[in-house]
Amino acid sequence: MTELGPVTWPSAPIRTERLVLRESEARDRAAFIELFASPEVGTYLGGPRPRDELEHAVPEVPGRRPGFFVIDLDGAMIGMITLDRRDVERPGHVRPDAELGYMFLPEAWGCGYAAEACAAALGWFADALPGEPVVLCTQTANDRAMRLAAKLGFTEVERFEEYGAEQWLGVWSSVTPSG
Repeated sequence: MTELGPVTWPSAPIRTERLVLRESEARDRAAFIELFASPEVGTYLGGPRPRDELEHAVPEVPGRRPGFFVIDLDGAMIGMITLDRRDVERPGHVRPDAELGYMFLPEAWGCGYAAEACAAALGWFADALPGEPVVLCTQTANDRAMRLAAKLGFTEVERFEEYGAEQWLGVWSSVTPSG
């Protein structure tokens, strides 16, 4: 994935009612390893990665780049959000195509944190790149992700087969169609 061109970090962390979206720090490393090693998190993402592999692969400060947010609840990382360019080799494209991705630790599921954090990240993105659409891709079998996509205002563009499963691609835009 490549970065989103001229987008720069917000001058301060983004605060919502309960969460802080911020840059990654060294103290987040253990939570990143837990996230990628979690069988529950990996269910629709190709499975968990081996913890020993992650211990060697995850840098001291993981994910330090524009478009990458740590989701912080009461001073601890509970998840992450990315806004990246969608790889042109993959099926499902809307141009230009920034793609929203997110992962949360299982203990944070079911509390509305993903909706709150993703809405804040999309708001930041809409201010940084007004009118640029964002895509979201998930397996149709992932009921939680499908409900979140609808709640955030993504509309279906297409479905296709990838990674041995049916994928759903939706698009979101901050521009309200007139008419």
